[in-house]
Amino acid sequence: QVQLVESGGGLVQAGGSLRLSCAASGIIFKINAMGWYRQAPGNRRELVATITSGGSTNYADSVKGRFTISRGNAKNTAYLQMDSLKPEDTAVYYCSGSVVDARTYTGRDYWGQGTQVTVSS
Repeated sequence: QVQLVESGGGLVQAGGSLRLSCAASGIIFKINAMGWYRQAPGNRRELVATITSGGSTNYADSVKGRFTISRGNAKNTAYLQMDSLKPEDTAVYYCSGSVVDARTYTGRDYWGQGTQVTVSS
């Protein structure tokens, strides 16, 4: 079974930085796009950033210039470097991956359990 596990969340002051990590495990043939999403209390889950297997990136306007998404050399990991954090960045951050199962060669999206990011003013 495929699992995505996030780490790196925590409490930081406004203006500070955090780096989130996402590691995928299981019987994986390949992972196409990976992404980071976030959900604040009372809000819908929203896109933060995505990255394709070829390295093309896409960012929400609210994080452009402050956040950077990347993937590890093994392509089964994704990172989100968050700089110049603001209180409005406070949310649970989720990792998502479009994974092709090596047993069936079928693809579907998987989600991690989420990691809390809290930015104090």
